[in-house]
Amino acid sequence: MPSPTSSGGINLRPINILPPGNNTLTFTSSAAARRRGRSGSIVAVQEVGGGQEEFLDQSAFPNLNAGWVNGKGAWVIHPFLIFVGKVLVDSIPGMQQNLSWTIVNLGYMLISYFMFHYVTGVPFGSDSHGGAYDDLTLWEQIDEGAQYTPAKKWLVCTPIALFLISTHYTHYDPWAFAINFTALLFVLLAKLPQLHRQRLRFMPSARSHH
Repeated sequence: MPSPTSSGGINLRPINILPPGNNTLTFTSSAAARRRGRSGSIVAVQEVGGGQEEFLDQSAFPNLNAGWVNGKGAWVIHPFLIFVGKVLVDSIPGMQQNLSWTIVNLGYMLISYFMFHYVTGVPFGSDSHGGAYDDLTLWEQIDEGAQYTPAKKWLVCTPIALFLISTHYTHYDPWAFAINFTALLFVLLAKLPQLHRQRLRFMPSARSHH
């Protein structure tokens, strides 16, 4: 009987039978590479900080950049600045109360967002922490990143209270409500624990190649 592998016999090619339930085909390496290249997302969410070395550097010295939030009289600063801003806006000739409260509300939301959620790092003493706070916002530095602390609850309640006051004095105008509510959302969403140390990166694959 001729052997299947002999030159004069019948040449039988082995048949690769897929396991039951496996209907997938194997791509070549070049096709898989092209597929991986197309699957890159435009926007990615990345976590910053959180390493063991950074935690050790953060605990080396007190963080003066965020410690003032729990200082004596720190909570009174916010209503005091809102009051001063309201007086300054009302001093403009012809200023109406509905517009005045909207300006004060938007001004506070803008300054609050820029101060607590946009600027990162510490303005002084960064060398003493080894750059551990360079990627963290002020909100993420408060109380060493702990959530639902008294200071953070106060910083959440203040913009909500200002929004409610602004809504009342604008006589529940739909346009003023929409503008003030949108500004409030930007400030409150940045304070969510789910967004702690999370950053939106645009075109992350393009950045990694540079």
